[in-house]
Amino acid sequence: MTAPAATTEPTDAYPGYLACLADADEYAAIDVAIGLLEAGVSPERVLLDLVAPAQAEVGERWARNEWSVAQEHAATHISERVVAAVAAHAKSRPTGGHVVVACMDGEWHALPPRLVAEVLRLRGWQVTFLGASVPAAHLVSYLHRNDAQAVALACALPMRLPHAHRMIEACRRSDVPVVVGGRGFGADGRWAARLGAAWAPNAPAAAEVIADERALRRVPAARLAHLADDEYASLVRRRGDLIDSALTDLRETAPATREYTATQLDSTVSDLGHILDSLAAALYVDDASLFTEFVDWLAEILTSRRVPASAVALTLEHFAAELRDYPRAAHALELGRAGLAAASRSAG
Repeated sequence: MTAPAATTEPTDAYPGYLACLADADEYAAIDVAIGLLEAGVSPERVLLDLVAPAQAEVGERWARNEWSVAQEHAATHISERVVAAVAAHAKSRPTGGHVVVACMDGEWHALPPRLVAEVLRLRGWQVTFLGASVPAAHLVSYLHRNDAQAVALACALPMRLPHAHRMIEACRRSDVPVVVGGRGFGADGRWAARLGAAWAPNAPAAAEVIADERALRRVPAARLAHLADDEYASLVRRRGDLIDSALTDLRETAPATREYTATQLDSTVSDLGHILDSLAAALYVDDASLFTEFVDWLAEILTSRRVPASAVALTLEHFAAELRDYPRAAHALELGRAGLAAASRSAG
């Protein structure tokens, strides 16, 4: 058991709390959070200055291959329990309108939007948290049965942006304004603007945006005229065939892949799919940087797991050949390959 140290500052409590997550010590983690509350720290600060940064570090440790998936899941579960304990301790009562908070369809990172939901609740809103991966049709059905002043949608992965846009439009057709947040919309929210949605960088900002309903409804429409070239739709239609051809190419150009276990093969197919999904999302919002940022991230992840980044370069080369008649896709792929080459030279 990890013994929490008494403190009145979340930043001081952070190392001990992170140690609780590392030890999978749920009770000690809750004690750290409750100790801060009893010392006079506001529930909002405990959520945003303790739980949120610790969870971000959990993700970074997984990315650096310092923690396994099991450790990451255990830590996330504990953080969810801590959020529940803080909410129970706060005993907030709604004084404002109804807000629905949900993850995009296909999004399973539910803790960040859960934090947003709790901050909104602490600020007096009546909040319904629908959790992870909510299909657009189910969200619309819920909105038809329950009045809501606004919907807050979270997206952690840029590759999910086409799905995000469909959910945003579905809410609008239900006459419910939307605010979005999460890394999936870009660090500065630039892809939220492209999809015609109000963006909030954090939970307090989301509360401020939702409070101004007139401004929330005056958001400019989506700017997606570039989709008329049909590159995005064509790429989506070819996704399965492209994965198959890339896997065949890898077996020829990287013989070691022929000896992959079933688990390694599944991971490779998943990575190929993510590359194509990120490329498709970049085409959807007409921003190649979405794809190049994903390629850089993927190369770092694979390198930390002792998979050479050259495997990614080979895959991009294959896709570039297959998609040579797609100008925007070819441009993004070329930038991705150039970025990998530059990183390789720097590492060398």
